[in-house]
Amino acid sequence: MIYFHWLILLLYSLIVLGAMVAVLLDNRQPSKTMAWLLVLVFIPVIGIVLYFFFGQNTRKEKIISRQSLDQLTKRSILNFVEQRDLKLPETYRTLIRLFSNEGQSLPFKNNKVDIFTNGHDYFLALLAAIGRAQHHIHLDVYIFDDDSLGNLIADALIDKSKQGVEVRVIYDDVGCWKVPSSFFERMRDAGIDVHAFMPVKFPAFTSKMNYRNHRKLCIIDGHEGFIGGMNIAQRYVSGRNGEPWRDTHLRIQGAAVYGIQSAFLIDWYFVDRTLISDRIYYPEIERKHENDCLAQVVTSNPTSRWPEIEQGYVRIILEARRYVYMETPYFLPTEPVLSAMRTAALGGVDVRLMLPERTDTKLAEWAGRSYVLEALEAGVKVYYYKAGFNHSKLLVCDDLLCSCGSTNIDFRSFTNNFEANVFFYNEGMAIRMKQVFLRDQENCNVVEDLSVLTNRPFVNRLWESFVRLFSPLL
Repeated sequence: MIYFHWLILLLYSLIVLGAMVAVLLDNRQPSKTMAWLLVLVFIPVIGIVLYFFFGQNTRKEKIISRQSLDQLTKRSILNFVEQRDLKLPETYRTLIRLFSNEGQSLPFKNNKVDIFTNGHDYFLALLAAIGRAQHHIHLDVYIFDDDSLGNLIADALIDKSKQGVEVRVIYDDVGCWKVPSSFFERMRDAGIDVHAFMPVKFPAFTSKMNYRNHRKLCIIDGHEGFIGGMNIAQRYVSGRNGEPWRDTHLRIQGAAVYGIQSAFLIDWYFVDRTLISDRIYYPEIERKHENDCLAQVVTSNPTSRWPEIEQGYVRIILEARRYVYMETPYFLPTEPVLSAMRTAALGGVDVRLMLPERTDTKLAEWAGRSYVLEALEAGVKVYYYKAGFNHSKLLVCDDLLCSCGSTNIDFRSFTNNFEANVFFYNEGMAIRMKQVFLRDQENCNVVEDLSVLTNRPFVNRLWESFVRLFSPLL
């Protein structure tokens, strides 16, 4: 027994060594590799637990490998799409081809778009759309809370299911950890097909925790699609901790709904193993929506060979001629995105970044300050939103292009999460999104003096620099 603790120490050391070798062999980005090595070496016991939950690279395993399915399902759209006289704008033709080649994300013309900047308007529109449903309702969401709003949406879905409408719901298992299973069982008992995305069951599938479905999608009869940053939770209407909750969501009517539908049906195959590709889910586009609003629904996920949305952001920022405005609740950028922002700002482009003054995640807030300082030093204008928590994720560039969706400007969204954004190549849409940004800017404090960040107490700056080491893991 006197040597028992030495045996435990030896076993633990071998496990840590094996984990470090696995991290090195994964050939990840050097910053991410170093972060995990630091965790394993300097955080005994807890570090190895964190690795098993969040650090294992399962991208190439069958657990989430869906590339062939992505291609199969997206190709099925080609059987239903007929876009005559489709003209791609010369300015963004390369970007459109980039998205098409990487993830087979097709550009669609003829789209009508409504922009929602608060939960009250969005959920009224969503409930009205659910009420109009005649054939199917598809809902894919990260958080579906068991609160007053969540139950109102659930009741509406149950009512439509009883009317014979097909209702399919995907929720993220980690995003809904605090939601009791009885909440979803009530919907299942009413005939709704409900699935958790990649359920986490300890200890067999702990690595699944690291790859989450962060998308927020809803499709009604193939005619209406919702996409953006809002989950289904009461805080999007009434705020949280006394602060309003600001976010951006879109309703699209027109051809781009095909892209949203495809994103959902790929996720549905993953959770249900049922491939749905019938024509009825891709109905003919009504002629009343014919216009020159060109849109491209782009998804990214950990199984992709390339980080589609991250690469798109980098290209947009580097090709900007006049301005790039961005809103994100968390700013933990990958090196390519941060480098693009610095390069554009140093080249005279008006680069503006809007962040919430107070976030809901302190670690992300601490780690993000050093990145903010780097951006400021290069000439990026940073605005802190003070009228509540700004959870919005949008980008607008040169009055020609804009994007909105679920993607934050952070490591997790760009590399680990399943995300979905829509990119619009249309002047009218870009100007509308620019107006959203400028209205938000009126509720911001702009950082004009670098000393505000550089002259903070040494202990604060040291702590923030230390936490930054773990930003690829947050």
